[in-house]
Amino acid sequence: MAYNKELAEKVRNLLRNTDGLTEKQMFGGLAFMLNGNMACGVVGEELMVRVGPENYQDALAERYTRPMDYTGRPLKGMVYVEEDAVAADLDAWVSRGAEFAGSLPPK
Repeated sequence: MAYNKELAEKVRNLLRNTDGLTEKQMFGGLAFMLNGNMACGVVGEELMVRVGPENYQDALAERYTRPMDYTGRPLKGMVYVEEDAVAADLDAWVSRGAEFAGSLPPK
């Protein structure tokens, strides 16, 4: 699956000064990893964000989000953020994913 390279570049720029940042092809798109833990990524035209189990329901209550169901089953703690929300608040969504991934022990 192709992913929006322009969106990936915007995410890359937001995270460029983050220690432990790597990129990995995952879920048919591009994932941004912090110390081995996925923070966010781009799949198709959407942003995927790892918000964690505690913030999952709050994230789903926001407009333009839906469960990340790449495998056919929702992955609790991960959401897709549609293009409209990404355009309005990309920095906040990327920060949410980076904050959660940064709270996890390095892999």
